[in-house]
Amino acid sequence: MNRIQQLFTQKKENILSVYFTAGFPKPNDTVPILESLQKYSVDMAEIGIPFSDPLADGPVIQNSSQIALKNGMNLKKLFSQLANIRASVHIPLVMMGYLNPIMQFGFENFCSECKKVGVDGMIIPDLPMDVYLTEYREIVEKNGLDFIFLITPETSEERIRQIDEHTHGFIKMVPSAGVTGTQNSFDHHIDYFNRINSMHLKNPRLIGFGISNKLTRETASRYSSGVIIGSAFIKALQESSDVESAVKLLIKKLED
Repeated sequence: MNRIQQLFTQKKENILSVYFTAGFPKPNDTVPILESLQKYSVDMAEIGIPFSDPLADGPVIQNSSQIALKNGMNLKKLFSQLANIRASVHIPLVMMGYLNPIMQFGFENFCSECKKVGVDGMIIPDLPMDVYLTEYREIVEKNGLDFIFLITPETSEERIRQIDEHTHGFIKMVPSAGVTGTQNSFDHHIDYFNRINSMHLKNPRLIGFGISNKLTRETASRYSSGVIIGSAFIKALQESSDVESAVKLLIKKLED
């Protein structure tokens, strides 16, 4: 088992995973952010690869990507920043990004570098499952990585069953087919959450897109193994003077 699988074996509920954009707000914030997330008991981190034309990101994450790119962030620099990350950070790490920059870097090279620095898995929202299975799965599995799929309310039961069959880490549940952002309530998503739970999938699920406060976190956590925070943390980074203050601000928003 890698670190992702160990986490879900050891902890069945209230898992907190946090997404951030590498290179934002400052070029060298990647390691300090990861160390601070671990310090304040975040269970897992998603490292966002900035991209100029994101399909599913709302304005907050889009803006963070633009700033990160202006700061010179790219995959080569990101892997150099992560070279010694496992000396200080022990929580599971997931790379999240679009296929274009990964293909420019070289898919096999990307997976090899992930393994080398200690990344545990990846999310590539615009890589179709069928293409992944026929062209990329062997490379991913050879490097001991988990490939994490997304499902939405529009995903068919047949496709969800296929995703569950080919998943080894967890499934990311997206409450809507729109873009990322914060929401104040999840009441209108309950039918979707119940429908997925009634399928009795073998893999655990984390709910992402829209978690921003105690209410949305608690609601989502009742129907899954936990949540993934993205836009709310990017906002906290914008509002804070330093990385640790941003993490403390996020935790406060989720607890008050």
